[in-house]
Amino acid sequence: MNVAGVILAGGLATRMGGGDKGLLDLGGKPLLGHVIDRLAPQVSAMAVNANGDPARFSSFGLPVVPDANNDRDGPLAGVLAGMDWAAENGFDLIATAAADTPFFPVQLVNGLWIGMVSEDKPLARAETARADGGFDRHPTFGLWSVSLRDDLRAALAAGTRKVVAWTDPHGCARVVFDGADPFFNVNTPEDLVAARQRIA
Repeated sequence: MNVAGVILAGGLATRMGGGDKGLLDLGGKPLLGHVIDRLAPQVSAMAVNANGDPARFSSFGLPVVPDANNDRDGPLAGVLAGMDWAAENGFDLIATAAADTPFFPVQLVNGLWIGMVSEDKPLARAETARADGGFDRHPTFGLWSVSLRDDLRAALAAGTRKVVAWTDPHGCARVVFDGADPFFNVNTPEDLVAARQRIA
């Protein structure tokens, strides 16, 4: 797999009072550090998608790729920025992970790859099963063909913002992951407390 990892860290963190959630302390390490440690063994290179001053992420030693504009167009804009960076560096695929989700599967990329190949799709996304028989989608955890970047650029320019509104028409493999809330993310101060209890 010729896969680069892109950590999506461009959110406004409004429910946390603003700032960068990835820089919050979780067990003596920034939240983003946990995400990096989890994704690094699964990919060949990594970048962080974030807007604003990139110097605040300098301690992580990763390239910081901003959205093409500063309109805060959501995760698809971050995916596009990651695709462009990956294309410049010779990668065919990017795997994305959210910067506020420290417990995602250690076999995330492999699982997405298997789903993509077995279903012959250009995209794959993570899902988890619910007790009622349905499924929760986790569209910021996906595997994306870099060859679709110009299509995504046009979709963003046309006003598309919802991830599944762009992915599903192209054909997107749905890969179900098991485990105890593997895509738990830190959105609120209460979530941060829960994450600290979990990591302890």
